Amino acid sequence: MRSFERLTSLKDYIPLKRREAGGKNIGLLVDGPNMLRKEFSLNLDIVRKIIADFGDMRVGKVLLNQYASDKLIEAIVNQGFTPVVVAGDTDVYMAVEAMELIYNPNIDVVALMTRDADFLPIINKAKENGKETIVVGVEPGFSAALQNSADHAIVLKAETKGKHNPDIREENAY
Repeated sequence: MRSFERLTSLKDYIPLKRREAGGKNIGLLVDGPNMLRKEFSLNLDIVRKIIADFGDMRVGKVLLNQYASDKLIEAIVNQGFTPVVVAGDTDVYMAVEAMELIYNPNIDVVALMTRDADFLPIINKAKENGKETIVVGVEPGFSAALQNSADHAIVLKAETKGKHNPDIREENAY
């Protein structure tokens, strides 16, 4: 008898990360051209830590246009996100990706990192389908309608040159 035939269950031998009681699976989509701008100096690692307060990030995609530099794409990969380069309008592709998250039974929370009010219907559709919603944005230009529609709104403070603002946020819940 071969040694592998004695295995009754792989679960006995492979350590699997178990979902904690009450832990939620989060799908995060980042509007790259709108959020990853030099004037904001946002760090995706800080965003990951903030999202971790709400659950486990299972999907983390950054949507970029065709003008994204190789260095930016490499930085996104190094921070554990999946870059998605779109030829054309990133908003349309982000809406399609968001709908996939909404109808994914393994995702409990739909999180969007954007300032754009164009994604208000996505937030409403997610809530309609029983998903919790989070929007992450930065001032100036963070849509008040988007913040008020989501279950949780996180406003990041942009870093100023020479100064580092740590994880500063405000949350408007409900």
